[in-house]
Amino acid sequence: MSFVKSKSFKYFKNLAIGVGAAFVLAGALFKLESWEGASEMLILGMSIEVIIFLMLGIIPPEPDYYWQKLYPGLDDYNARLQPLTAGASNVDMGTPLHGDVIERQLGGMLTELQSMSKSMGALKALQEVDFSGTSDQIKSMSNFYTKMNEAMSDMAKSAEDVKAYKDQLGALNKNLGSLNTVYGNMLSAMANIGRQ
Repeated sequence: MSFVKSKSFKYFKNLAIGVGAAFVLAGALFKLESWEGASEMLILGMSIEVIIFLMLGIIPPEPDYYWQKLYPGLDDYNARLQPLTAGASNVDMGTPLHGDVIERQLGGMLTELQSMSKSMGALKALQEVDFSGTSDQIKSMSNFYTKMNEAMSDMAKSAEDVKAYKDQLGALNKNLGSLNTVYGNMLSAMANIGRQ
């Protein structure tokens, strides 16, 4: 491991950036307030920043991950690599992988990750739903259905009563019809008696 990749160098680099920024800001404050030594503070802070920016420009950026330690040549697009997983069903084990195959496989992984992200979003939306009043609503609905069943039962009893009433009215109608016939016969008989 080179000195540039060591923890002590990384600590020194962060310290130098912080100290340089502090001197620049202090110099700017001194300059705005017209305090004594403002120019010297700005010169010192800017000089430190110049050295830091030169150093950062010369030192190559650090990779986010060190995959090339596990798969040498991974950082070279045209490198011929062996398959990343043994027994991959869609890759012939004898054919080495190169950049576009890896890119295709990573594209599939990206699609899967996007799908998972949408699913997680849906779960998050479900998590944010307020179920605090649900218990009361369920009790209220249960009471409503109970009252509705009682009303239906009462209506069924009323329907039976209406049927009995209808039957009684039918019988009454028959009786009235018979009475009308008897009354008509009586009137005819009385009219006949009155003529004689």
